[in-house]
Amino acid sequence: MGILLAVLLSGIIPKPVSVAAHAAQYTVPASVVVSASSADERNVAQFAKQFLATRGVSVKIAASTSTAIRLSARAHDPSIRAEGYKLHVGRDGVRIVANSGAGLFYGLQTFEQLFTPGGNNAIQQVDISDAPSYPYRGIHLDVGRHFFPVSFVEKYIDLAARYKLNTFHWHLTEDQGWRIEIKKYPRLTTVASCRNGTMIEHDFKSNDHVRYCGYYTQAQIREVVAYAKKRYVNIVPEIEMPGHSVEVLAAYPQLACKPGNYQVFTIWGVSDDIVCPSERTVAFYEDVLTEVMGLFPGPYIHTGGDEAPKTVWKKSPLVKNLMRKYHLANEDAVQGWFDTRIESFLRAHGRRMIGWDEILGGNVSRSAIVMSWRGLSGGIIAATRGNDVIMSPDPTLYLDHAQGDDAYEPLNIGGLTTLRDVYDFDPGIDALTPNQAKHILGAQANLWSEYIATTQLAEYDLLPRMLALSE
Repeated sequence: MGILLAVLLSGIIPKPVSVAAHAAQYTVPASVVVSASSADERNVAQFAKQFLATRGVSVKIAASTSTAIRLSARAHDPSIRAEGYKLHVGRDGVRIVANSGAGLFYGLQTFEQLFTPGGNNAIQQVDISDAPSYPYRGIHLDVGRHFFPVSFVEKYIDLAARYKLNTFHWHLTEDQGWRIEIKKYPRLTTVASCRNGTMIEHDFKSNDHVRYCGYYTQAQIREVVAYAKKRYVNIVPEIEMPGHSVEVLAAYPQLACKPGNYQVFTIWGVSDDIVCPSERTVAFYEDVLTEVMGLFPGPYIHTGGDEAPKTVWKKSPLVKNLMRKYHLANEDAVQGWFDTRIESFLRAHGRRMIGWDEILGGNVSRSAIVMSWRGLSGGIIAATRGNDVIMSPDPTLYLDHAQGDDAYEPLNIGGLTTLRDVYDFDPGIDALTPNQAKHILGAQANLWSEYIATTQLAEYDLLPRMLALSE
């Protein structure tokens, strides 16, 4: 049985919490009825039907309890933890039970992994109980540096859902391109979504001089949100501010601290040109976030906050007036004031702000969530002071780094993040007390796209390291 269990587990990713394998097998009939009655059950049953069709099985969905495959998202079983499930495969058929649609969907993913690719429809009789360790399990995609079509974004979501990751962080704005339609500010798509060339080496000089454009319409955004919802994936949109915003200045230069002819960035790196922390800028981002919240129903909105040089702010009379008016010690405190304004606006609309760990420099409330990317220290500080935390450290969870010997890798951002590095990462922090550790919501791996110009390269960098993340 030990060998049988090892073979069985080799095909199930992530490894379930509890598995009891039996010696016998169950063969799925050529024609089956899948029982489903609630909305979640019917939704998951449609995925079961699609999968079994690829195995040559004809499926009917019906509200019946005496069927070969039974689905229940209303188990009311306190032994099943959040987003967990129980899967039974016996001689009497298949039963997947959960307390939620998400748990039921994850049980189906495990059920599908019991099948041998290209083999017959005989699967191991087994009893599996499983639940995730963390409520936030994220994967990120930067579409600002390079733009990816809706079809690939949906494929990305499929991969996340397949391996029980429940959050897709969509990095939609960047110095090199604004990628979301905002109807109140049309120049964000007519101007800020295009750049006059792309950096193609590491020297900050080489450029292909080819105009590069792309953005998602609001209709496309709604399509992707609906697609993700069916797969129990929450989308976290990111609108960068106040840094990484030179593309905004190219479209709306009145948001700058100084006059200038701003251009969408054509090189990688960080621009000193960032938006000015004026009332006009705050109003602009409130307008933008109002439309964003109308498109994304999830609880979180990511507002960036990282890598915002204060070079221009240090020379700005407006910034100096802000410092005097609000008794702010320095320009970093001004960013804290700006972040707090935005966070208060989001809270007033029932949303929680996520920001990169630089937001700890300001006075954001305890409801703000800190995404720790400069190692783990920011996350430890945040959890100690009572903020919820998502661990996303560079380099360990940065999938744009090389996977192996750079001599054999595609051109990349630099650095090394191996499959083992990702697999060995644990977002739980020994330095925290049990009450502080409760603030660690989970982990997220990031895919920044400076040197990822194609979907093929994106998949190469994503896999198999994303599977290690799911474990």
